[in-house]
Amino acid sequence: MVLCGMGNDSQSDALRWTTQLRRAFIEHRLFWRGRIGLADLMDTFGMSRTQSSQDLNAYISEFPDHLSYDKSARTYVPGPKFKAHYGPLDGDAHLSKLLAMAQGADVAHADWELFQPDMLAPPIPARGAKSEITRAVLHAIEQGRALAITYQSMSSPDPSERSIAPHALAHDGFRWHCRAFCLRDELFKDFVLGRMLSAELGELAEVEPKTDADWVTDITLTIAPNPALSDNQQKVIALDYGMDGGSAQLTVRRCMLYYALRRLGLDADPSARRAQDQHIVLLNAQEVFGALGQEVPW
Repeated sequence: MVLCGMGNDSQSDALRWTTQLRRAFIEHRLFWRGRIGLADLMDTFGMSRTQSSQDLNAYISEFPDHLSYDKSARTYVPGPKFKAHYGPLDGDAHLSKLLAMAQGADVAHADWELFQPDMLAPPIPARGAKSEITRAVLHAIEQGRALAITYQSMSSPDPSERSIAPHALAHDGFRWHCRAFCLRDELFKDFVLGRMLSAELGELAEVEPKTDADWVTDITLTIAPNPALSDNQQKVIALDYGMDGGSAQLTVRRCMLYYALRRLGLDADPSARRAQDQHIVLLNAQEVFGALGQEVPW
């Protein structure tokens, strides 16, 4: 079926996109299930048997030895040279997708998954903002406008009225913040969306996000296994954190540094906790805390 008003270029782009999507599905099903048949393409994309066969044969033609037909099982299986070409096959991303599905979230390509294990995660209290406030923040960022808010900070017993110019959003693992220029205090700050009691769009704000030094500045955390662990325990922690040569580097924006340190347990003396509870240590503590304008707290 040809869509009215769609030019040849648009049709070609749409065809290319759907072809790449189906090939990403082929790789996904091969990797995570270890096999794929014509029925998989037919059921997922509503394709005919002929078209499904053509798709698989085209993939084999493009990548010989990456996909082969197992006559005894009557299905296609990964070949000796199989690897992904149309999308990453990342273990953490896959587990996150399955967890989101288990929690009832609307997940893209959920129909690609044939197996859903029982999954649990620690409960996190709902700390979201009102939909109207989230909408106002997004509009302010998109349109470059100021936002008049009523805000309850933890440094004051009562809410206050202020005007801010948001330019970005950040999540600390528990709460959503907007990064904004506070017109009252004349500096960039984090504002927790859930603490905004009201928000109303204002005039255009002449604030340049690139002048937010804490937002554009990257800080590198160099982490290593806690030396108080046994050699074997340190080896498994190195694997767990993807360390190379006994350490790993994590990059974080300076405005998120405080939250990152706290979440990783790197904001306090590592000897204050059992090594079995605090698996990693910070090797460049002086540099990192210096970026916060603080002395190392141990």
